[in-house]
Amino acid sequence: MALIGYARVSTRDQLDALRKIECARIFEEIASGASRGRPQLAAALDFMREGDTLVVWKLDRLARSLKQLIETVEALEDRGIGFRSLTEAIDTTTAGGRLVFQIFGALAEFERGVIRERTRAGLDAARSRGRKGGRPPKLKPADLKAAKALLADPEINVEDVARRLGVSPATLYRHIPAARSSVGLIG
Repeated sequence: MALIGYARVSTRDQLDALRKIECARIFEEIASGASRGRPQLAAALDFMREGDTLVVWKLDRLARSLKQLIETVEALEDRGIGFRSLTEAIDTTTAGGRLVFQIFGALAEFERGVIRERTRAGLDAARSRGRKGGRPPKLKPADLKAAKALLADPEINVEDVARRLGVSPATLYRHIPAARSSVGLIG
């Protein structure tokens, strides 16, 4: 039953706090949280055993969102590993800490529901005003007609037509599947 520290983009405060509580080992992430990969967190999770506790200086050091935080702590709990945040005084190895974390989970679920309701209401209001959702099409009907005519010429390839229309070849293929073969382009 060891305390295992995790620090992301470490400052002296983080490391001092983790050392002060005598973490058996501290895993220190140097890359910023904006980067998706966190190899030191993966190493810490791999290192930990049932009964250990993952300790962070502050909640935002572990996760970039409440949803991600809850998922991470639930995964720890499934493995019999506790979680502790020093700044927020949360410790899931205690009844009070688990309660606080359950409240976080309920708030996150509530927030997701509110966002869904707002989104749905906004889309319904826009539809009632005659607006359609989604982004406007890259190619207008006249562009598609011109593209088909150009692609009927075996000397002109899809990349040239796409460049001329200011779109990617993938966009042309999406709108004109027959562009992959020269059959059926006129129409």
